Amino acid sequence: MSAPAPATRSAASSTNFAMVLLLIIYTLNYLDRQIVNIVAEPIKTELHLSDTQLGLLTGLAFALFYTLLGIPLARYADSERTNRPILIAICLAVWSGMTALCGLATSYTQLLLARIGVGIGEAGCSPAAHSLISDTVPREQRASAMAFYSMGIPFGKLFGLLIGGVVANALGWRMAFILVGLPGVLLALTTWKLLPEPRTARNVKTAPPAGASVLQSLAKLLPIRTFWMVSVGAAFMSFLSYGQTSFLGSFFIRVHGVNVGQAGIMLGLALGGAGAVGTYYGGKVTDHFATKDRRAYVLVPAIASLTGLGLFILAVLLNNLWLALGTLAVATALTSAWYGPGFALFQNLVQPPQRAMAAAVSLFLINLIGLGLGPLTFGILSDTFSHSGLGPSEGLRYALVVGSLTSLIAIGLFVAAAKTIESDLPKS
Repeated sequence: MSAPAPATRSAASSTNFAMVLLLIIYTLNYLDRQIVNIVAEPIKTELHLSDTQLGLLTGLAFALFYTLLGIPLARYADSERTNRPILIAICLAVWSGMTALCGLATSYTQLLLARIGVGIGEAGCSPAAHSLISDTVPREQRASAMAFYSMGIPFGKLFGLLIGGVVANALGWRMAFILVGLPGVLLALTTWKLLPEPRTARNVKTAPPAGASVLQSLAKLLPIRTFWMVSVGAAFMSFLSYGQTSFLGSFFIRVHGVNVGQAGIMLGLALGGAGAVGTYYGGKVTDHFATKDRRAYVLVPAIASLTGLGLFILAVLLNNLWLALGTLAVATALTSAWYGPGFALFQNLVQPPQRAMAAAVSLFLINLIGLGLGPLTFGILSDTFSHSGLGPSEGLRYALVVGSLTSLIAIGLFVAAAKTIESDLPKS
């Protein structure tokens, strides 16, 4: 068997470098987005906030601007004239700098405005990255590639909870924001210079100045039933993920009596480590089965999510700390399995000129419903149950159980999409 040609090895090396760099960027993306969760309890204490205010701070304040700006930035990323690595680098610098500014906030309003700034910066990252990956990786490997990129979600949780918890416990919550924000500003320079752009110089120079408008791009998505069912399904899986992540730190502090540093380490491993395993193998398993039956793109997430939901509820109800953590880890692995197949499916359903837009629209729904409403709803439920006589500990426990049941909507939509996926996917 002959050795791979130098050009082939060079292309593979370039792809591997790009995937690793994008994974690091997305890890910082999610780390900066989520660090507020593990430091929520000390922020609440110092600034005298309610759980509803915490839910607004961790969710809607970020998600509103993230989702609204994501679509025009995706339209810009879809243009053949756009250098997507430069766009990603600029966004990385903005959200990292705003994360660091969160550490300088002295009031709830200042912290809220800084979080809005983080959302503005992060809006342009994933649509451009999804488009970039889809232009680089063959269709039959796309679920695995998207799963690899999506490991930034659990890795972001892992490092956010670990670093945030340990630093906040030792140096205070403000220093935690500063220390996780500044590295991204430096990485932005590396991204600008070294992340490859598959669009050739010739294509960029000769591309027509005008393309499909936002409305025209959206019109092409409207008839694709599978796209909308899986997007809304993914949004309700994110509702559970964002809602639980926003309050699990507070839950383990209140119910199991750990401090913020211990909670960060425990939940970092349970949510981050296990989530990375589930994300990675969700993509691998899907790519394996999808070669024979393309319904695997939705059936693998449906089966994994249903099992994970039951285990998550059990973990919240258990009073033994270590049993709860172990069960939570398995549940997180299963409820993370949809990332790779879901994001790959969004790309497979459309043509290259609509890829960033497809990613942005799906992320619009995922973040508006999941991030925007998840933490806020869990916070409202917690305050409601707490004021009904259950107290802050048991009130939060019941909020986590009741809020998680919304993922049944996601599971139903994944199953329904199995009936439309074959007719919606291109034949080749």
